[in-house]
Amino acid sequence: MQTVLIDTDVAIDFLRGEPYARDLLLPLWDLSRAYLSVLTIYELYAGMKEKERESTDHFIGACLIEPVSQEIAARGGEWRAFHREKSITLTAVDCLIASTALLQGHKIATRNVRHYPDKKLLLTLP
Repeated sequence: MQTVLIDTDVAIDFLRGEPYARDLLLPLWDLSRAYLSVLTIYELYAGMKEKERESTDHFIGACLIEPVSQEIAARGGEWRAFHREKSITLTAVDCLIASTALLQGHKIATRNVRHYPDKKLLLTLP
């Protein structure tokens, strides 16, 4: 089974009890194939309310964490420059998540498909 890098939107959907997210993530956890970028952790904490801390911490603890290495940072910068030349504006966070998936061999679980122009990196969601 493919390893999956969970984007922030899917993590939030899981934390809010969305059935598709639960159905996607529970089997991945059972097989140790669910990953989070440290940048997704940043985004989760930036948007959570204090009452959501415990469930967010449990969610993060159930995932394997991908750091941002020098190689990921360099590839993310190249990714952003490449798309900028095509007049496609991407955020730094999305470029770093994409480069993490590319270099580590993950698919990205996201509903924000416009954030990731290379559709080969994306996991098809229901």
